[in-house]
Amino acid sequence: MGLINPDFQTLPELFSSVFTHYRGDESQFPIARKINGVYEPILYPTLEEDVRHFGAFLKHNGVTSKDRVAILSENRPGWYLADMAILNLGAINVPLYPSLPPNQIEFILNNCSAKAIIVSNMLQLGKIISIWQNLPELCLVIVMNRLEESVEDVLDLNQAKDDGKKILEEKPWFLDKAPVEPDDVATIIYTSGTTGLPKGVMLTHRNICENVKSSSSIIRLDESDCGLSFLPLSHAYERTGGYYLLFSCGASIYLAESVETISLNMTEARPTIIFTVPRLFDRIKMSILKQISNEHAIKQKIFKWAVSTGEKYHREINKNGTASKFVSFQHTLAKKLVYQKIKNKLGGRLRYFVSGGAALPQKIGEFFQALDISILEGFGLTETSPITNVNRPEKIKYGTVGPTVDNVQLKIAEDGEILFKGPNIMKGYWKDEEATGQVIKDGWFYSGDIGEVDNDGYLKITDRKKHIIVTSGGKNIAPMPIENLITESSYVDQVIVIGEKRPFLIAIIAPDFNKLKEFAKTEGIQFSSNKELIRHKSVQQIFEKLLRTVSRQLATHEKVRKFLLVDDAFTIENGHMTPTLKIKRKEIIARYATEIDNVYKTLNMVYNTE
Repeated sequence: MGLINPDFQTLPELFSSVFTHYRGDESQFPIARKINGVYEPILYPTLEEDVRHFGAFLKHNGVTSKDRVAILSENRPGWYLADMAILNLGAINVPLYPSLPPNQIEFILNNCSAKAIIVSNMLQLGKIISIWQNLPELCLVIVMNRLEESVEDVLDLNQAKDDGKKILEEKPWFLDKAPVEPDDVATIIYTSGTTGLPKGVMLTHRNICENVKSSSSIIRLDESDCGLSFLPLSHAYERTGGYYLLFSCGASIYLAESVETISLNMTEARPTIIFTVPRLFDRIKMSILKQISNEHAIKQKIFKWAVSTGEKYHREINKNGTASKFVSFQHTLAKKLVYQKIKNKLGGRLRYFVSGGAALPQKIGEFFQALDISILEGFGLTETSPITNVNRPEKIKYGTVGPTVDNVQLKIAEDGEILFKGPNIMKGYWKDEEATGQVIKDGWFYSGDIGEVDNDGYLKITDRKKHIIVTSGGKNIAPMPIENLITESSYVDQVIVIGEKRPFLIAIIAPDFNKLKEFAKTEGIQFSSNKELIRHKSVQQIFEKLLRTVSRQLATHEKVRKFLLVDDAFTIENGHMTPTLKIKRKEIIARYATEIDNVYKTLNMVYNTE
């Protein structure tokens, strides 16, 4: 079926057409959430009624067209309800990551002059109460959870909906359609940025609607499909792909309970599509390999044969367009013996993973492809609404992010920077014409990424322009390809390669401690902490050997001469990752400045005596 209404120009038009289509239909539902251990659906008529009631409440309390209303919440039904109610009024949704501390929330709410905020629970409400005196424009605070005790000037969502229902009973005309135009701003998404203050990306209704339409022509969805949502809805990627795209096609959205419960929730929701980031694949791969290692020798051999068969099958298809009869027969057999059993652990119905947000290591993509699991890697930025490129189901090239989606143009600048043009390009940065002018020139958006396009029109991202390392010897080095080689090791969880204005490159590595602990157990290594474990000589030798292997594939100036093992992963909580899971190189370098200097001192001593 695809899009229920292919002609929508604004998000309220999209919502209205879907609700109209399913009016009176109790067999389909847009959202399901876990209640008392079981997934319970929310039906279309229920959601539509709640959106109307909450919209009436917001309007009655002074929220009008173009007002900014923030949402500070984890993924939950109230997020979708609030978003629809805000947009139907012609107001602007400002989503905030629930992991943000109060000072960053304060900056954003003041920067966009938010009139109202909807928060999920008492923890998030506490953040707002602590900064409310510094927010002169903020008039209205609603909490999604039921208020156990009254808080001055704060209402809960159920009370707000009840109030809205009464308003509409008295004034049925109260919610007459707000005039929303395609070029009106629908949302301001603050990019966390790896440096500096966040900037508010203004996306219009046209930006998002066109991106949904172009994505729907590549990933064909209908009401038999369902997704599992766990990436934050404050992320443009989850919002456009995992919410608006699914909703526009009548597909259901199941809300994962948490990142930790994804495996369980997959078997319960049985999704056909999952929008995710590469780190999930590392987890799934590790889980598969761990399980296989506990099986007896014959099953391990069958698994290895099945992976090898899958690799051979796809290699022949890529080369000749088809696989030989013998390999096809083996592949069919491997499907029954191995692939289907693994797919059953992912719910049994999965058609695609869609991977974005960070680079997918080519070997990870090929590993899953060998197990008959398709990962469609794509690319985009908040400023591009966000999807610009995605691999096609009929032709996947791992190591690339695929061709552009419909209506997006791409060109490579002389210095290798990737430029985009199309109806998906943001209106600009909120209250920041200077920053807007730096990235949008003559209608082209300058992405800040370096890349190249192959003969099939598939884009390969080679690095971030800002991440290019210039050594003290004047060599320009792109760290990302080197980092990808290092992360191919199962002992590496995360890595950054550094060397700006230094004579050599070194790697800061956050190891995979589960793998290291297995190694320590096998070797009989005693340790009382992660710090003690990474200092052990045998552990150090693992990484020395790894870098020697990697260096054989690199030019002399690209070789990583030394490494620094850290006892803590790069996370949002410790400030080493943005809420969109991008590594903050600057913060990590600052955090380990002393240790980095010591590594370079010992390196220089060795180098000077050679």
